[in-house]
Parts: sequence; C-alpha cells; structure tokens
Amino acid sequence: MSQDTWTAVDEYLEARFIAADPALEHAQQATLDAGLPPHLAVSGLQGKFLQMLAQIHGAKSILEIGTLAGYSTIWLARSLPVDGRLISLEAVPTNVTLARKNIEFAGLSHLVEIHAGKALDVFPVIAQSDNVPFDLIFIDADKSGYKDYVDWALKLSRKGTVIILDNVIRDGEIVNFDNNTRTMRGLREYFDHLALQNKITSTTLQTVGCKGYDGFTLAIVL
Repeated sequence: MSQDTWTAVDEYLEARFIAADPALEHAQQATLDAGLPPHLAVSGLQGKFLQMLAQIHGAKSILEIGTLAGYSTIWLARSLPVDGRLISLEAVPTNVTLARKNIEFAGLSHLVEIHAGKALDVFPVIAQSDNVPFDLIFIDADKSGYKDYVDWALKLSRKGTVIILDNVIRDGEIVNFDNNTRTMRGLREYFDHLALQNKITSTTLQTVGCKGYDGFTLAIVL
C-alpha cells in the first residue's frame, strides 16, 4: 500500500462522515497561510475520533498539550457541555495568537483557554487551577518531552482520566534503532517509562491515513 492509497481512503471516508464546516476549514486555511506544516495537525477523521472519545467519556474538563493553530482544539471543545472547559498549552507565541483567532472564529472562546509558554513551565500554574483534575488529556507536542508529559498528566488526572498521545510510531522509526534523533530517543524513553507505570493501563495502535504512517497511545488512569 502507498501514501496515495491511504490519502484516497481518508478522502473517501471524510466525504461520508465529515460535513462541510466553515470553522474547521478556516483553521486549516489559517494554518497554511501562516506557513505551518499542515501534517502537524490531526486529520479530520482523527479530530472527529478525538471528539467522540471525549463525548463517550463524558469529559467536562480537557487538557490539550500542543495547540498549534487550534484545529484539534475545535474538535475537542465541541465535545464539551455548556459548563465544560478546555485548557490548551502552546509554546510558540505566534501559534497562540493564531489559535485564539481560530477559536474565536469557531465561537468557542467561552469554553477554551490557551496558555502561552513551554508546557513544563505552565503545568505548575495549571495544577493550582479549578480545572484539575482533568477528565481527558490530549498530548500532541514535542515528542522528546512525552515522558515528562506523562508524569504531569498523572499529577493532573483522576481515576478514570483518559490520556491520548499522538504521533508515537513515526513511520515505523520507533524500531529503527539506528535513528537516534532527539525525537526518537525521547519516544523510546517514553515507551520504556510508560511500560513501568502501575497507575495507568495503556495500549498503542498503529495508523495510516492522509497524515502518513504513525500511531497513538491510549491510556486510562487506574
């Protein structure tokens, strides 16, 4: 199978399961206009999958680590009840500005709060907020930090909290041990660390689609 096939299948499925949506299309175009790599955001099908997971779980408080331009943020925020809250963390100031505009365009500013700064610097502030513990945590940020993000996710969670970590297979490079980039070292450290945790149960699935060959981890706090 090839990337062309995976993309064609995604397009076939999106045409059937994802209706035209001005807010999402605006966020995607704003991402392109800002020169941000479009593959960094989740796909439409993945975004809806995240939204449905949050709805199934009945999440009222969501933490997102890695906002980018707010595409996945919109999907997740739409899963929330009227009294819900989504906190999103983004390290790049220009991305924060762009995401806030996209969230406002989507009419979701009353549900979403975006914090600017590196996640490890912002976590202590979040820990003191009324939003803790979170019902669902979505992590899609610097892969070299995933181990530390898991530790913080556990501090900010409760029994039953769902944790999702994106982009953990990286075209299968996770098992190419000649690849010792910062990203791959960080992901292997993360997997080794995750396997030792007794406070969560987790699994990881490989995926293909318009974003290529990758995968995600799904974990539940015990």
